[in-house]
Amino acid sequence: MNRNTSITQRTDYEHAREVAREIGRIYNALSPEGIAELAGILVPVKYKKGEIVLPEGEVCRYMYYVQKGLVRQYYYKNGKEVTEHFSYEGRIVMCIESLFTGCPSRLIIGTLENTVLWAIPIDAFQRLLEHHMELNKLYRRIIEHALISSQWHADAQRFERAADRYDRLLRQYPELILRAPMHMIASYLQMTPETLSRIRNKV
Repeated sequence: MNRNTSITQRTDYEHAREVAREIGRIYNALSPEGIAELAGILVPVKYKKGEIVLPEGEVCRYMYYVQKGLVRQYYYKNGKEVTEHFSYEGRIVMCIESLFTGCPSRLIIGTLENTVLWAIPIDAFQRLLEHHMELNKLYRRIIEHALISSQWHADAQRFERAADRYDRLLRQYPELILRAPMHMIASYLQMTPETLSRIRNKV
């Protein structure tokens, strides 16, 4: 191994440690040992705008931490795209049913911007969980966050008026209004683009 290769690897590992520390800050604080263990399995991956991270029909084997960019989960129904979820900086995205069951995913993960992700291989992560209580807590918090977010979204579709759903999105995730195409936001809020346009004009 030449000197430049060694420097590059050391730089990459330090970068991974920074990302692991940030994941801990968001979900559950980690000790230096926990940061090092998590950093050791993180895999950086870059995608251009419009690329597919996880195709339909593939098994989800990673949780992805979004360091930079915007991604969405979506599926096809009656030949039309339906947006299920958006994730951006500081969030973790996964197809949770496929991750847990090992079955092919019915959801697709794709990028809406040039994106930098850090993949957490679920098999390697679960091996760490056998020996690290704090990483168990981190994992639980990540899953809890994903399930609660999914429940909030489902409840909004069931119980809130269209205008209220848009108002909630505007208050909680205002950056999405600026970064995601309106027809995808309309799909996410389960309304037509025309309805969304009328609501925005009133606001």
